[in-house]
Amino acid sequence: MTTKKTAAAKTDAPAGAAPLPLFYAKPTLLDSSVHDKVGLAKDQTFAFAGNANAIPVNLVEFPQIAHYYPIAFARDAVATPVAIVGVRDNENLFVNDKGEWTPNTYIPAYIRRYPFILSENTDATALSLCIDDNNGVIVKDGEKFFDDKKQPTQMSKNAMEFCRSYHMAAKQTQSFGEALAEAGLLVDRAADLSLAGGQRISFSGFRIVDEEKFNKLPEKTLLEWRNKGWLAGVYAHLFSGLHWGSITRMVAERANAPAKKK
Repeated sequence: MTTKKTAAAKTDAPAGAAPLPLFYAKPTLLDSSVHDKVGLAKDQTFAFAGNANAIPVNLVEFPQIAHYYPIAFARDAVATPVAIVGVRDNENLFVNDKGEWTPNTYIPAYIRRYPFILSENTDATALSLCIDDNNGVIVKDGEKFFDDKKQPTQMSKNAMEFCRSYHMAAKQTQSFGEALAEAGLLVDRAADLSLAGGQRISFSGFRIVDEEKFNKLPEKTLLEWRNKGWLAGVYAHLFSGLHWGSITRMVAERANAPAKKK
């Protein structure tokens, strides 16, 4: 499935990340000549995200993210914003052993987009819908990608529209992150968590906005950022820092949970 390009972004992956975007192992172009008899596996879970402790997020979803997760910025060239969902390696505190996301919490768009993703052609004029052909995502008895006339089903159309919206939002977010970095507002931070029994966890490798430096920005810059909607993003980020306490509590609860019988 292909559409004319509507944004200038070259990739959905955060700049500076691995060659393949987070979670994706085998992105494959959806093709009616190849995928007309197969479909998307039903009863998808969030198990694919169970080993990630940070999830890329877009500026447009900062208000929702800030109510549930700390927002930080990666140490890459474009300061990719991420929702912190864990502080230990290979642990997402919001995904349980059944692959279920914690109820009544906002699920980042990056997660909801999976297993679909967009790719660009070589001259950057069109976007094509791809799917991660991995871990049984594509099956014979799944929800069909194409109908009997080899036209995209409503499910495929919805996936294309969601991915296209995400693609555009990611480009806007990249400009926001780059502006923060260029203004010198991002500083390295580490989170030191103390758990019961004297256990300590140190989580580092992320950046946050230095509030003192932010408050000293020139009025002209503040006005420009307000008009672009960036000030709201900064405030949401600063507010989200309150959730480090929630992360500490969740780590402690999981550490103290009784081991399950095999």
